[in-house]
Amino acid sequence: MSVTELESFLGVSQSFAGRRWRARRGDDRVALAISQRLAVPEIVGRVMAARGVSLHDAERFLAPTLRETLPDPATFKDMERAAQRLAAAIENNETIAIFGDYDVDGATSSALLRRFIAAAGGKSVIYIPDRQREGYGPNEAALLRLREQGAGVAVTVDCGITAHAPLAAVAKAGLDVIVVDHHIGEPNLPVALAVVNPNRLDESGAHTMLAAVGVTFLLAVAVNRVLRQRGRYATRPEPNLLDWLDLVALGTICDVVPLTGINRALVSQGLKVLRQRRNVGLAALADVAGVEERLDAYHAGFVLGPRVNAGGRVGESELGARLLSSDDPTEARDLARRLDEFNRERRTIEAKVLAEAIAMVDAAHSHSAIVLVAKEGWHAGVIGIVAGRLRERYNRPACVVAIEGGIGKGSGRSVPGVALGPAIIAARQAGLVLTGGGHAMAAGFALAHDGVDALRDFLEMQLRLAPGAELMPEMGIDGMIAPAAASLDLAETVERLGPFGTGNSEPRFALAHAQILHAEPAGAAGDHLRLVLGDATGGARVKAMLFRAAENGLGAALMKARGTAVHVAGKVRINRWQGREEIQLLVDDAASVSGQIDK
Repeated sequence: MSVTELESFLGVSQSFAGRRWRARRGDDRVALAISQRLAVPEIVGRVMAARGVSLHDAERFLAPTLRETLPDPATFKDMERAAQRLAAAIENNETIAIFGDYDVDGATSSALLRRFIAAAGGKSVIYIPDRQREGYGPNEAALLRLREQGAGVAVTVDCGITAHAPLAAVAKAGLDVIVVDHHIGEPNLPVALAVVNPNRLDESGAHTMLAAVGVTFLLAVAVNRVLRQRGRYATRPEPNLLDWLDLVALGTICDVVPLTGINRALVSQGLKVLRQRRNVGLAALADVAGVEERLDAYHAGFVLGPRVNAGGRVGESELGARLLSSDDPTEARDLARRLDEFNRERRTIEAKVLAEAIAMVDAAHSHSAIVLVAKEGWHAGVIGIVAGRLRERYNRPACVVAIEGGIGKGSGRSVPGVALGPAIIAARQAGLVLTGGGHAMAAGFALAHDGVDALRDFLEMQLRLAPGAELMPEMGIDGMIAPAAASLDLAETVERLGPFGTGNSEPRFALAHAQILHAEPAGAAGDHLRLVLGDATGGARVKAMLFRAAENGLGAALMKARGTAVHVAGKVRINRWQGREEIQLLVDDAASVSGQIDK
């Protein structure tokens, strides 16, 4: 037996989807201590230990609170200067321009800031640049128009940290600009009244994981404190910032930042607000998506988020921010329907681009340290999603470039342990891209159409020095369970470990020698697979679902294996529908009992 087989969970060195199964392991002593101290099942202790949770932090992990984790905004550089300026603008009834990015993080940041300013009695306008015409980040023309229209101060949210030329130009024109961002900064900061960014190189580094909406929330806390000190709320009600934690949770989840520390508390508390459906825009979006069950992190990341994003990707960039900041139910329903239509269009475009990208990678770049593909005519609005899908498929950093008019617009997604944003910044400093930046897990850039190969070679050298990118995709497994153990009790226990996301992956379990008792297509288009799995005796059974069954050949392999035994890996979830609850396994992968694809 080879070393790879010895290290593979259940001996699966190549699953039906081409992955090696790897056990997620933590310190057994820590796992046992957590289980005993918190009086939780042993499996909870094992999962927590495997995610690096210490005994000291275990109780806080299970019950995160803002009181214990929220940092004092004043500890961030330039925060007080930004708070003082915005408080003055609110008191003096100046118009505050909010210049946001067109993704979910930018839309939630923009909506949150606008809601806070309105609640404090101020005036604001939101401006979201058009992805196709204006590209990413602040541009001089738009900022100057906002100034001409009466804005006395502008706040860039989820953008601005690399916008040196535009911000220098508008500073000369007399517009005060406050940059609120979380993307990695450079030694030289842009010209601005204040630059609030936990990823400034001169920051402490304690809160680099924050999404822009988290930074924006802290800005609102700081401004609110200044207004309170100045007596603003002596004659008017003080805003309750906790009311907008649903926006913070949505933006944080969708920006795929680590759900640890302060982010975990923000999302955990924000999901409680989200479930109340008090934001009429989010409620309308859930309705149009047909979500009747309790909203959780899955719905935020895979149901609501893509629809908010759809306007910026293939439709009208400002729709998401408008929806999230609206209090008009009629307007919200109309915006939600339009975003849902754009999302359907986005899925069609995405599927075409993804298929072409996979073919290109398999033909020429399957053994590179980084996946980087480019093509004329690809829609720039879907390249980030496609990059994420390529990253999942090949377990490597992936960049996708849409070329138009001699310029390529690129978007990249990375894997844990490989910081893509700094590599793109280095490429810009080396003159290989025209613009570019990002954070560890995601990056965006623009380059000349004939510079793709040079960028690929540069990133190959940069990222081969970084750990974590293996050629064989891997899938982590937390343990093995029998079909009888896939119960509501287990699912409820697992739910206590949420919210799940980057840095706190949802537990995945393997069913060894599972009998495929039933398999049939499901979904309106028949693109999913409904299964019934049983144990060797045929007694215990569990319902299972495989989404996007045509991908990676997994669905076809399971259909072919009907009536036989295979190893199946997936997540246990509670399927809540019309007041009923039942256990369901969401299938992520499967493998032959031999652990190898049958030739």
